Amino acid sequence: MTETIAGIAIPGTPLVREITEFVRDTEDDLLYHHSRRVFLFGALQGRRRGLRPDLELLYAGAMFHDIGLTGGYRDSQLRFEVDGAHAARDFLLERGVSEADARTVWLGIALHTTPGVPEFLDPVVALVTAGVETDVLGMGYHDLTDEQRSAVTAAHPRPDFKKRILHAFAEGNAHRPRSTFGTVNADVLEHYQDGFVRDDFVRIILGNPWPE
Repeated sequence: MTETIAGIAIPGTPLVREITEFVRDTEDDLLYHHSRRVFLFGALQGRRRGLRPDLELLYAGAMFHDIGLTGGYRDSQLRFEVDGAHAARDFLLERGVSEADARTVWLGIALHTTPGVPEFLDPVVALVTAGVETDVLGMGYHDLTDEQRSAVTAAHPRPDFKKRILHAFAEGNAHRPRSTFGTVNADVLEHYQDGFVRDDFVRIILGNPWPE
């Protein structure tokens, strides 16, 4: 049976059901409900922009995009976005999704904290980021109607979401601070991790081993 929220039909395919079950078992309520909102807000923003994403792939990207923040990745030194991208790609390939489609989802997740680039790529890549931007940053908030926002948050509530998602970002990156260089999560650690000093791009250039 197809589930519809805010006019967006969540694909009722076996793959989508498997993704939902896997992510529900892996993530806490905070990340699970956030990921579902990212899909819904991404699809709504896509409709507004006239984009036609593959909704099954958009769902995969949205649902896996923060899985790198979960406990299973506490030893990883990769960017958490790359951990999530790898996890989604492997999950999809194991279930017969094509290399090209799995790569699209990989890009959507890997780039979702890199503003100014995803919007020019495949609609799936663009709309994973758009969904994240709406739910976390409030970008595009006023492009959606009160009814749309209310329908999404009624299905997937966001109690104290701002503080809780920042805590999740800080906790998921605390053990790999250097991976945040050049990313938004350097801001998070600067606020939440005592003693964190962000790498300085200018100092890296001036201090590198080239002799001039």
